[in-house]
Amino acid sequence: MTVDPFPNYIAGTWTAGRDAAPNINPSDLSDTIGDYARASACQTAEAIEAAATAFPKWRTTSPLVRFEALDRIGSEILARVDELGDMLAREEGKTLPEATAEAHRAGHLFKYFAAEAYRTTGDIYQSLRSGVSLKVLREPIGVVGVITPWNFPLAIPAWKIAPALAYGNTVVFKPAELVPGSAWMMSDIIARAGLPEGVFNLVMGTGRDVGEAIVAHPKVSGVTFTGSTPVGRNIGAALFARGAKMQLEMGGKNPLIVLDDADL
Repeated sequence: MTVDPFPNYIAGTWTAGRDAAPNINPSDLSDTIGDYARASACQTAEAIEAAATAFPKWRTTSPLVRFEALDRIGSEILARVDELGDMLAREEGKTLPEATAEAHRAGHLFKYFAAEAYRTTGDIYQSLRSGVSLKVLREPIGVVGVITPWNFPLAIPAWKIAPALAYGNTVVFKPAELVPGSAWMMSDIIARAGLPEGVFNLVMGTGRDVGEAIVAHPKVSGVTFTGSTPVGRNIGAALFARGAKMQLEMGGKNPLIVLDDADL
């Protein structure tokens, strides 16, 4: 039996990619989890255009609407932590308890930023001039590109996507190529949360096709990236050149100390 690849999510529609790649369990190479679509640069541009079109309306949506959508996402993630944890463990190789704990974390992140949607704040300052006050408002920046690594495929996307949506931005999400299954499951939950089409988009694929298209597109107002230092530096240089916003978390390492008496 032939099973269609898991598709990308662009402009509110599940969309086949240019091609697809198998997602293989690193702990059991005979276990193919599924084939996942890989978007082209042109499809990535379509997702960005959809996000740009959705932004003007989404930015004016009431905090209540944003709260309800993000809260629904968090609730479903928490209700499905075992299923999500199983997927994460299969495709990434984490132990099942650690993978399930990460799914819990992702759910709570969406819940947290759902509540933060209610707490949109500004500041008022007294001017040096009589009869004048200064007001500072915090506004969404527009389309946000979310580029995430393989090591925390649920938690890191959650802590980037949730605040972006909570504060009125639209999102184009590119997960790491090694862990499309976790990203797809989370995106499926987000897609059913009642967001208007184009507010959230999933484009799986390579850094050369998808990542570079996100970074270079003039309608992407900012990029939040976690990954390697060389890639992050290239992203930073490209974004700086066109005056876009950026968050770059690069080169983190988790040290492991193995002692002589370790039970291997």
